[in-house]
Amino acid sequence: MEALGVTRGSWQTETVLVTGSTGFKGAWLSLWLLDLGAKVVGYALDPPSKPSLYAAWDLGNLTETVIADVRDVERLRAVVRRVRPTVVMHLAAQALVRAGYADPGETYGSNLMGTVNVLDAVRPVDSVKAVVVVTSDKCYRNDGLRPHPESDPLGGNDPYSDSKACAELATACMRRAFFGDGAPIVATARAGNVIGGGDWADDRIVPDAVRACFGSKTLRLRHPDAVRPWQHVFEALDGYLVLAERACTGDRSVACAWNFGPSPTRNIPVRTLVGAVVDRIGATIAIEVDARPAPAESPALALDSGKAERELGWRAGLELDDVVAYTADWYRSYYAGDDALQLSRAQLASFSG
Repeated sequence: MEALGVTRGSWQTETVLVTGSTGFKGAWLSLWLLDLGAKVVGYALDPPSKPSLYAAWDLGNLTETVIADVRDVERLRAVVRRVRPTVVMHLAAQALVRAGYADPGETYGSNLMGTVNVLDAVRPVDSVKAVVVVTSDKCYRNDGLRPHPESDPLGGNDPYSDSKACAELATACMRRAFFGDGAPIVATARAGNVIGGGDWADDRIVPDAVRACFGSKTLRLRHPDAVRPWQHVFEALDGYLVLAERACTGDRSVACAWNFGPSPTRNIPVRTLVGAVVDRIGATIAIEVDARPAPAESPALALDSGKAERELGWRAGLELDDVVAYTADWYRSYYAGDDALQLSRAQLASFSG
């Protein structure tokens, strides 16, 4: 249960701009970077949920956060010029499938043009060594038949998934056009379905289950038999950090797309994951199948992370029981009144050794 490759000393001289730092993954990444000794500046919208990790940790007092939109081109450019980051971790996004159906314009604007804006803002700033653009496992033209390697065709049957495929294509194009020799190394990262303590997003499986455990006592599942590649947030972030570290060495071979997903043994149905989390929390809830009409979602999805294992020395090292334990124990402790920041730092220390 340890991080496979993150080097503490290598971050102490880095200034990292984290877009989307008020969100679930962005907040965890910011805290981890701070604990590694990096200077961190966040750029994000207001926290997307109440409660939120950003508020629970008082992250705004731990590091500077610019509350702004990646679609605000001039503001973004001004912040990148002022901060002069050495590393940019781009996580800002509209991150929910159903929200993409509700507002496709915002989804494409945030996920596609937001990515273009970040890369364009970086181009004239000579301090930047590496950019990691975080997209999604849903960027693939998914047929559900086998785990996707990075070479598989991109696409999507819903606006969120397709917007992430578009972000991948735009990043690849801008890398070819603007980020050659002497320019920052630009890579993209595609993770599986990430879970962990402190996620309270609407319409997401684990947060919905947690709300049922500590509130409503009833959980409605739209697609209980859908199979997903579940992984803990630490594992995905570990991959992003290992990738950024390699890019900072000037290794241009990493300027491409990378999968960071779990082993096939963790590709399990929604209902199985929910049952394990609820049991670990120790709650009793009613689980119902939501029969109301809902947008279509892929019945199965899996990633082939062999390239990251071979070339970066990364792998998702936790067992499913560990993923569930980290997640459920965090929420149980939080709702018991434990200090959220101390709890979170203890879990990070346990994972990273």
